Amino acid sequence: MQAYSDPFREARQETGVMKCPFHGEDIAMILRHEDVRRAAKDWRTFSSDAPFRVPIPSEEAVRSMRQLPIETDPPEHTDYRAIVEPFFQRPKDPAMIARVEALLAGMIDEALARDSVEVVNDFALPAQSRALIYLLNVPESEADVWIGWGIHVFKVTGGEFKKGTVLEDYLHRKFDEAQARPGDDFFSALARAEFRGRSLTREEMMGFANLAFAGGRDTIIHTISCALGHLAANPADFEYLRADPRRITLAGEEFFRVFMPLTHIGRVCPADTEVNGVTVKAGRRASLCWSSANFDETVFPAPDEVRLDRKPNPHLSFGFGAHLCLGAAHARLILRTLLRLCCERVKSISILEARERVEHEAAFDRVLGYDSLTVRMEGL
Repeated sequence: MQAYSDPFREARQETGVMKCPFHGEDIAMILRHEDVRRAAKDWRTFSSDAPFRVPIPSEEAVRSMRQLPIETDPPEHTDYRAIVEPFFQRPKDPAMIARVEALLAGMIDEALARDSVEVVNDFALPAQSRALIYLLNVPESEADVWIGWGIHVFKVTGGEFKKGTVLEDYLHRKFDEAQARPGDDFFSALARAEFRGRSLTREEMMGFANLAFAGGRDTIIHTISCALGHLAANPADFEYLRADPRRITLAGEEFFRVFMPLTHIGRVCPADTEVNGVTVKAGRRASLCWSSANFDETVFPAPDEVRLDRKPNPHLSFGFGAHLCLGAAHARLILRTLLRLCCERVKSISILEARERVEHEAAFDRVLGYDSLTVRMEGL
């Protein structure tokens, strides 16, 4: 059992809100579990109909289209979401489950055969990229392109935005190919899709694809890296899972709770709104602070402790309400499969070198996991 820090505890207990400046804008961060869930369901007061402004910081500089369906409100959001939902149910298909298992088994065997492996860039990034191949049903060679982009589609390690339009140029090529030679892949499905009786525009296709690549990339990489780092630092937890693989499901949810990669997400208030005594002016943003809500001591006993048998565990790492993460089933499949295979094949994991990744903001510093994590795996 290991304790992890919570930079929001004092503000959450005192007022439930924290004002934090982001690039000239003071954003009211909603911190309590109950308040975050209430706001997530109240899309009329806390709207996602805000192109480029749902992420924090805003992304006007790195993309030219609205991300779909995340940057819309119901009922438009409901209709957009229905278009891509079938693809995001694929992780429940036995054939895809088998492919993810074979992928991760092979990667673990390769790691065991080496003296060391750098987890973030050389294990988690390829695992995420190659598993995405199966989700989107595209040729395996595409993963090499995605791996070449690095950990984050828009940012370099350390948080600075990249220059150029690498992702958008790539997506335009893929949609050109899909319209010329349609198949059974994600791009072709969007090229054929309709929204309320009409074909999707290219901008709408790009909005769906942009989110598919940006939304679940560094999040899955982060969770894989943190889970392996935790098992390495806490061998008793590793033995606990190995003793009974049925424990993996609850353990996975606890890892998702504690190792929340996304600190918060923005919402625009269409009218002046009071948030726990703080006024958010019309057109300005509040944020749903998932990472604070996940450590709310009124919901999670001893929230700083990793309890692999925690139940219930109503964490908000996949969001809440209408915008519940489309990729949740995919993330769960990857993490649970990885944990099970490690229990079956790996005797121990030792940390050789680790460099933490820290989010530095005016109002808080938050450890986000690792920029780099080098380990040695020993087989059973």
